[in-house]
Amino acid sequence: MLHSLLVTRVKTVNSKMIVLFSDFGLHGPYIGQVKAVLHKQAPQQPVIDLISDAPVYDVRCSAYLLAAYVCSFPAGTVFCAVVDPGVGSEREAVMIEAAGQWFVGPDNGLFARVAAVAATARCWRIDWRPQQLSATFHGRDLFAPVAAQLALGERPEASLFPEANTLATQWSDDYAAVIYIDHFGNAMTGIRATSLSDEHKLQFRDAAGEEVILAYARNYARVTVGQAFWYRNANGLIEIAVNQGHAGQRYGLKPGVVLTIQAPC
Repeated sequence: MLHSLLVTRVKTVNSKMIVLFSDFGLHGPYIGQVKAVLHKQAPQQPVIDLISDAPVYDVRCSAYLLAAYVCSFPAGTVFCAVVDPGVGSEREAVMIEAAGQWFVGPDNGLFARVAAVAATARCWRIDWRPQQLSATFHGRDLFAPVAAQLALGERPEASLFPEANTLATQWSDDYAAVIYIDHFGNAMTGIRATSLSDEHKLQFRDAAGEEVILAYARNYARVTVGQAFWYRNANGLIEIAVNQGHAGQRYGLKPGVVLTIQAPC
């Protein structure tokens, strides 16, 4: 009995998490199908649903969003990330090792920010193919099986890209735009929390075309109910919020809405 407990504990300690990040949506069969493949091929590996409602088809917003969350996970974590409007095209399927973590998905810029902020990053083209590969669901048929192999410590057939690979983009460290609207209606931006001082203000136009200028507050408790403000969120990004309200609905905010940063006078 003691031996059994020790074996179980060792397996748990050595388990590598598989983290799912996609624009597949919170409803419907897609995430369930991906998880079924992972459970079949790597039944002992924990699977974490990080984000299933990444901005639909929006690779750039999703790239900044993904990069903000990877530091919450330990080395060895395998991210199966799919925002893939070009599925079935000539875009490559890749796996990337960045700062000790693995990323599996399409080579369309989704991993550009992850690679840019990592001290080291290497990229492989995935040459392995399953016996059956649909034209439209590579998340289930290709990326999930590869993620399972990596989590088990196996390496699928792949070709190392040279240093100057297609991960490179012209995207800057900060993206002055909304990248995600969460359940509470808060609007995350692609601006790093360290990029703004407390005196900076955010400016944008709402859905009616009216100019909105927001000042900083440390948290919700520092403003009155219904007041809008910007703050530094728990994942290192600048975020727009309304105390006990829905900033997205109030201002018509959605991923891609451009912001202007007002410097202190």
